[in-house]
Order: sequence, then C-alpha cells, then structure tokens
Amino acid sequence: MYATDPCLLLVPAIRHKPHQIADRIVDAILARKLAPGARLGEQPLADLFGVSRTIVREALTRLAARGMVEVNSRRGWFVVQPSPEDAREAFAARRLIETGLLQSLDAPLSGVPLQRLQAHVAQEQAAVAAADAGERSFLLGDFHVCLAECAGNGTLAEILRDLTARTTLIAVLYQSNHEAAQSCAEHAEIVAALERGDAAAAARLMLSHIDSVAAHLDPSLAVDPLASLRSALSPVGTGKSKAQPLHTRPAAPSSSTPEY
Repeated sequence: MYATDPCLLLVPAIRHKPHQIADRIVDAILARKLAPGARLGEQPLADLFGVSRTIVREALTRLAARGMVEVNSRRGWFVVQPSPEDAREAFAARRLIETGLLQSLDAPLSGVPLQRLQAHVAQEQAAVAAADAGERSFLLGDFHVCLAECAGNGTLAEILRDLTARTTLIAVLYQSNHEAAQSCAEHAEIVAALERGDAAAAARLMLSHIDSVAAHLDPSLAVDPLASLRSALSPVGTGKSKAQPLHTRPAAPSSSTPEY
C-alpha cells in the first residue's frame, strides 16, 4: 500500500505557498479565465489549494499590493476593474519599460535566449492555429515576460508579468479587437529584428505593437456590470410599456478577444 511505503513517508506533502497561489491567479488573468470584477472567495480558494484561509489571505494581500485584486470589507476580494486612467498609465509604463529594455541591450541576442524566444513565438502560432483562446492569450502576454528574461533582466520580467496581466484586464473591460494573429505576427517581427542584431528596430516594433493594442481600446465600451440584472428587470411584454427602462450604457459585445 502506498500509505505504508516508508520511502513515501519521507516525502513531505505538497503545500502551496502564498506566492504560488498568487502566481496561479495572475496566470488565470493572463489566460482570461478570471475577468475584471471576478470574486475570489477565501474559503473556496483555501479548499482548492488545500491551505488555510490565512495563507490565501496572504496571497491575496500580495496581489492587492501588486494592483491585481482589491478588497471590500463587507463583500470580500475581487479582481480589479481598471479605469480608463489606469489603462493609460499601464500602457505608458509598458512603452517606457519594454522599449527601454530593448534599447539597452549591449549585445545581440543569440544562442539559448534567442532560441527560447523563437520557440515561444512558435507556441503562439500553434495556439492561434488551434483556436485555443486561453492558451493563446496566456502565451501572447507571456511573450513580454519571456523577452525580459531572455534579455537577462529578471526584475523587469516580474514587473512586466503584472503589467501584462493588468493590460489583459483592461482589454477585456474595454473590448480590444486587436487580433491574436496580428499580435503573434508582431512578436515574430520583433524576434526577427533581434536575430539580425538590430535592437533599435526591435524597440521601434515593440512601441508600434504596444500602441496598436492601446489604440484598439474604447473606454466607452466598458462592460456593464449590471447587464444581467438590467436585462432581467427590463419591462415585460411586447407592447410599449409605461414603465421607463433602466437606462445606462449597454453591455459591450463579446465578438472580439483581447490579445497582446
């Protein structure tokens, strides 16, 4: 029996730590599996990861410090819903960080780092071809983290991981129609420039790529959080109702997918 195997008794049980739980939540945001405003219950998360609520609370507190979640004293924890100003600041930060990273390269990328980037783009292409929305969203966001790691800057990689997650939430909220195939092609062009040793061209391409994503955001199309309730409570009947409709901005269409 496995339970009595002395060798197995020497292996400690796997226990998730706060930073691991936090990383899993960020990954879910990058894959668009957690939307802006999604509730994160402490007890369900504790049950899922097999830890105490104290560990979950520490993980969520870390994410709050990173600007990924927020807490309401009466309602609990939620994924943030970035404002238009948050969107402008996030993309401005990415422009500075990512173009600066490429411009600061003191030698052309080659060998393992370049091969890793090329393999990453190939994975993106496969995910786009397979129409795997979650996988392609994660990979397209993770490209920017991978690029920082391949450039040898782990600190910027950590920062970019949070920034790309935040811009994923922004694109979901403001309905980006930047196509996955377009993002993937732009990533391939950046890597090709790095392969040629042209860091300046790679920086220009990165700036154009980030600006292209930002240009497809429309703050006027923010998803209406009351859409379901509004629909349920709208006047009933085919004739013109005397009751006035519950008026506000309609929910944004869901035909497009946010990509990076």
